[in-house]
Parts: sequence; structure tokens; C-alpha cells
Amino acid sequence: MATIKDIAEKAGVSITTVSRVLNYDPTLSVSDETRKNIFEAAEALSYKKRPSRKSSFIKVALLHWYTEKEELDDLYYMSIRLGVENRCLHHDFQIIRCYQTNLEDLQKEGIQGIIAIGKYSSNEVKELARISKNIVFVDFSPNEDRYDSVVADFRKATEKVLDYFIEKGHTEIGYIGGREVFRDQTEEIYDIRESTFKEYMRSAGLLKEEFIYTGSFSVQEGKRLMNRAIKEQGDQLPTAFFAGNDSIAIGCLQALQEAKLDVPKRVAIIGVNDISVSKYVFPPLSTVKIYTELMGETAVDILMERIEGRKIAKKIYISTKLIHRVTGTR
Repeated sequence: MATIKDIAEKAGVSITTVSRVLNYDPTLSVSDETRKNIFEAAEALSYKKRPSRKSSFIKVALLHWYTEKEELDDLYYMSIRLGVENRCLHHDFQIIRCYQTNLEDLQKEGIQGIIAIGKYSSNEVKELARISKNIVFVDFSPNEDRYDSVVADFRKATEKVLDYFIEKGHTEIGYIGGREVFRDQTEEIYDIRESTFKEYMRSAGLLKEEFIYTGSFSVQEGKRLMNRAIKEQGDQLPTAFFAGNDSIAIGCLQALQEAKLDVPKRVAIIGVNDISVSKYVFPPLSTVKIYTELMGETAVDILMERIEGRKIAKKIYISTKLIHRVTGTR
């Protein structure tokens, strides 16, 4: 059986270079010609990559908060999931997919860790802890002193949007967002976007509670809530709205267009997530980009650290970026 050493000799490069090329190391700087030579040598020698002894026995549970249908309505969690799956594939981890409705099945799988995407109540977290001591929560942090988590910095994202609106001269600013409850219906989930909006606007002396509308995170709700704002506020409709996610923002755009209110001259809109369709709607949607795939990839990396023995919990914030398109200007 061919070895990395054999490939290195045939390609005329070091063993380390062969290993890094075959493992798609993104930090390696070599020419395309060198990469080509290495892959051609590997093919000529019928080299087959063997999974590492460490990773080949690792079985990871990927726990979904959203159903497949809900993922299609809100691509945020789908993108996180894809990041997790791609990183697990890179590490040769075996993935066991699971929904909250069949957690008991995980007891039989002999998993080494859990990546839990979404929001989980205290009772649900305790149930997961009984299944595995190695848990990483993505988009949620139930206890940062005990559990690993990877989250987007939604507080900073909200502040970026409001800084931008005020810089552009807006003083009448509204919020259209969503609220969620845990799957076991025990309580409503705290939303940092809405709370940060209120804190920021209050400190700036600009908060008007009547400009805040909440429903669920969907296009349909965004349209319904904006229609309600148009009807209730009339000529006093805010000149700018921060939408809790892009789905809501797209619904807001639909309502404003049907009401023949110019976007962004009469009303500016900024959403959150930068889903793929944001740049294709009319007018294109300004939004805060959340690096969802990176969130998923990072979750796999820190789960591996836990499995290898790290004891201290980590909470990792992934930064965001404000994407300026026409709906965020005046």
C-alpha cells in the first residue's frame, strides 16, 4: 500500500507538504503546479487516505431544533447545520442526526458528543447532559460556566444597525421582530435583538414603544406586522425599521411596495442574516451578515477539544458585518 513518503518521493516534495495538501490545509501556500503533482502522484500510486485512529471512532449527535420544513422557511439554521456537517466530514466523524422528539434514541448510539443547534429549555438541557457530558450549543448559551457554546454577537449587530440609521439622520426608528418559545412550551425565549434595540433607543432618547412590533420569524409575519404598522402609524410611520431577520425584512418590503411607500426614500429597512435571496429581492436588502457556516464549523472544533479532555467551558462569539445595499440608505 502506498504511503505519504512514497508520494513525496515521486512528487519531489517533503512529506509534510504532501500531508498538508492531501488534508486540504487552507494555511498552506504552495503553487497549483505542486498541488497537481502531488494529486497525480497519489493517483498513480493508488493511494487511499486512511482516517486517523482518533477520529475514525468518533460518533457525534447532531441535534436539530428546527424541522426540515422550518429550515426551508428560515435558512439560518440550515446554514449552521451545513457548517457542522462539512466540518464533521473533514474530521471523518460519524454523524447521528436527531430531533428533540426522539432524544431517547441517542442513548443507544454510543455517541462521544452532541452538537445542539437552536434553543433548549432547562429541562431539555438536563436531558441532554444525561446523554453526554460533551455538548456544544450553537446559537444558544444555557450556562456559559458549564457548557460550550458558539453564538453570533447579536448585541453588536443591533448596535451597528442603529448606529448606521442615526448616522444617516433617522430619528424615528421602528423594530419588527420575532419571538419564540422552547419546544416544551415552558417559557418564551429572551431575544437579544429586541432588548438591545430598546436599551439603545432609550439611552439615545429615541425609544417609542408604539414603533415595536413582534410576531414570528417569517416572511408572512413580516408582511402582516408592517401592514399593521402602516395602518396604525399612518403619516407617523417611522422612516427606518430594523427587522429581526431577513425573512421578516422581505415581508416588510412586500407590504411597503403594495402600499406604494418608497424604499428607501420613505422607509429604510435593514435585516439580519444575509440569506442568499437578500441581494436578489427588489430593492436589494441591506442586512447584517451572520457567519452561520463558521458557527457550525467552530462548534465541531471545540467539541473535538472537549472529547480530547478540555474541562473548562468556552463561549465563542462570532463577529458580524453590516452589508450596505439600497434598503439601508435614504
